[in-house]
Amino acid sequence: MEFDGQPFMGWQRQPHGATVQSALEDACAAILKEPTVVHAAGRTDAGVHGLGMVAHIDVDRVMTPFALMEAINAGLHDVPVAVIACAEVAADFHARFSCLARHYEYRIVNRRAPLTLGAGREWRIRRQLDSDAMHTAAQILVGHHDFTTFRSVHCQSANPVKTLDRLDVARVGERIVVQASARSFLHHQVRSMVGCLSLVGLGRWSAEDLRAALEASDRTRLGLNAPPDGLYFVRADYPNGLKTEHPGQ
Repeated sequence: MEFDGQPFMGWQRQPHGATVQSALEDACAAILKEPTVVHAAGRTDAGVHGLGMVAHIDVDRVMTPFALMEAINAGLHDVPVAVIACAEVAADFHARFSCLARHYEYRIVNRRAPLTLGAGREWRIRRQLDSDAMHTAAQILVGHHDFTTFRSVHCQSANPVKTLDRLDVARVGERIVVQASARSFLHHQVRSMVGCLSLVGLGRWSAEDLRAALEASDRTRLGLNAPPDGLYFVRADYPNGLKTEHPGQ
């Protein structure tokens, strides 16, 4: 599915605000005539967007995937969430626990002019960024590390040690795109890494400053946590070569 995260308090259902999960569960319950739990590949923060989020529901009612997709989208007509693909999977499939890799993209617009169409969907940085320096420094974070420095104080993960498979930074015109891949991420990890890389791009941090922050394993050594605006859940990978992504990606 794809969704615009701006009006939501994140993925996970909350008792005091709109979330992507609650919108989907309400739409599914109306169709299936029973309470429905939607399990997702990941839990996004408030304001974070989805291009290829994967979720599953257990359905006893006989419906074709196409009919289910159409019905869910009809129920989502007043919120910026859309199911873009739907398929029947094996009974042991789980959107979260079967996932082998998760892929995120962070979008920065590097210009002085304010954002118009991209407002709330990209992070604008006015001063010129050195994207090559950002990419070089990013490779320090790739691999198996203790990412405590880049972890939210509210993170519920039992272990701050993760393996980051990819962290690439590339400029395309006025935009800088950061792509991150791993089996799993800590809460705020991608945003925190991007925030620190932006300091490198601005010349305020060196690559060695980034390395020192990583090795400190101390959240107080974090330089900057990037806003949620530019972050997108792009794709999830599953066994047997199944990869899910937005058709336009």
